[in-house]
Amino acid sequence: MRNLLCIIVAAVTFFAFSAPALGSDKLYIYTENFPPYNMSSTGRAFEHNGDGIDGLCTEMVKAVLQASGLDYVIKLRNWDYGYNRALNKKNHGIFCTTYTESRAPQFKWVGPLANNLWTIFAPAGTNLQIDDLEDTRGLLYAGYRGDVMTEYLLERGYKVSEMESDDLNPKRLELGQVDLWIADQLAGPYFASQQDVEGLVPVYSFNKTELYLAMNMETPDEVIQKLNQGLETIKNNGIYEAIETKYGL
Repeated sequence: MRNLLCIIVAAVTFFAFSAPALGSDKLYIYTENFPPYNMSSTGRAFEHNGDGIDGLCTEMVKAVLQASGLDYVIKLRNWDYGYNRALNKKNHGIFCTTYTESRAPQFKWVGPLANNLWTIFAPAGTNLQIDDLEDTRGLLYAGYRGDVMTEYLLERGYKVSEMESDDLNPKRLELGQVDLWIADQLAGPYFASQQDVEGLVPVYSFNKTELYLAMNMETPDEVIQKLNQGLETIKNNGIYEAIETKYGL
C-alpha cells in the first residue's frame, strides 16, 4: 500500500512539474497579410488561429509543422508586431521572412520555403524604361515599413514613402502620389487587384531571394532540427511540389 501511495505521489509530482514545461515548448508562429504567400482567408486584418490563414507560405509552414509533430499556434498580425515577437521571445517565429546577411545572426532558420523576385511597378500606360536600378534614382517609391525591399532601397539612398502595410500602395501609384512601387512579382498583382487597380506595369525585376520561417534565437536546436526535417519530409512525399503547383510555380 505504501509503495502504491509513493507511485501515485510520484506520478502527480511528475505531471505537476512536466505540464508547464510541455506548455512552454509550444511554438507561436506569426505571419502577415502578404498574398499570395500569406493571407487571411476571411478578408480580416487579423486572424487568431491557423484555420483563417491561407497562402503559399502558410500551406508550406502548416505542412512542415504537422510533419514535425510539434505543438503550435499560428496567428496573423501586422509585420512589425510578429517580427518583434519572433526577435525577442523564445519559441516564437515569423514567416515568410526574406533571408539576408544582416538578419542571419538574429534568428534560427527553417527553409527555404519559397522564392520571391523583387519587382518595380510603374503606373498603367507608362513609357518608362529601366535597365538598371540606378535609373530610378531621384524617383519616389512606395514601400512599407520594416519590409526588406524598402530597407534595401533606403540603405542605398533611394527615396521611399513608407506605409504601415503594402495594401494602399497600388492605389497611391495609380493616383500619382508616388512614381514607382517596389513589391514581389507574385504579391504585387494580388495587392493591386484588391484595390481595383489594373494595368500596373512591371518595369524591372532583380534580386531573387529565398523565404524562410525565422525562429527566435533561444528556440532549442532540437526544435529547429525537427522543423527542417519536417520540410525534408514534405519535399520527399510530394506535398511541397503540390503546393507550388497549386500557386502556379
